[in-house]
Amino acid sequence: MYEPHGKFCWYELMTTDTAAAGAFYKQVVGWNLRDSGHPSMSYTLLTVGDHGMGGMMRLPAAKGGARAGWMAYIWVRDLEAAVESVKAAGGTVHKAAEEIPTIGRFSVVADPQGAIFVLFRDFGSQETPYVPPGTPGYAGWHELHAGEHNAAFDFYAGQFGWTKGQAFEMGGPVGTYQLFSTGAEPIGGIMNKMDVFPAPFWLYYFNVDDIDAAAERVKAAGGQVLMGPHQVPGGARIVQCRDPQGAMFALTQPPTG
Repeated sequence: MYEPHGKFCWYELMTTDTAAAGAFYKQVVGWNLRDSGHPSMSYTLLTVGDHGMGGMMRLPAAKGGARAGWMAYIWVRDLEAAVESVKAAGGTVHKAAEEIPTIGRFSVVADPQGAIFVLFRDFGSQETPYVPPGTPGYAGWHELHAGEHNAAFDFYAGQFGWTKGQAFEMGGPVGTYQLFSTGAEPIGGIMNKMDVFPAPFWLYYFNVDDIDAAAERVKAAGGQVLMGPHQVPGGARIVQCRDPQGAMFALTQPPTG
């Protein structure tokens, strides 16, 4: 079954040290690492068993001053149309549409408030197997720290047909935490970013079996625990972290019982 329009389908780490980052995430999340075999670039696949869930590459030298970080790919039916739609809605194109030989085409864009993501359309040769929610090693939640959450949701709903779920009042500068869905069940939340963050961004949560043990692995491997572990509405437990190269990420343990 191919990815439907508007669904997250790939997660990519841009980092300053791929060897060190690979060792860190292998220890913390349990991903296997495999060279992609790409003839013209070094790209490491992050796999759960034999199935790829993401990739990793070194920050280009030309990007002096760029910081390590995660990006996610959103599958679209028509890449060119999606790029034009993002621009028409006030978004920015950071990298024009480009081909990944034998794989597909992509474009790096940002929403009108500046949060970066990737539009992607495969060539129709990759099937995505069903993965039960909460499966360790896969992304379990997608969180947008927005400049203004209502306008941010309207943008993504207009581009991809996302729908609103339950909303939680968090108080303070965060305000409302708005769940959103790309299908039947919520897969993420949107809120106003805290002032400590200079710009809006996406934060991705990866599933683990035991959040407390995972938090200890983060610290033991040289990462930093920024918040948690703690339980959130719905029963999941989370921890927000920074890897040794400075990329923010998060981990989640699905509700039990």
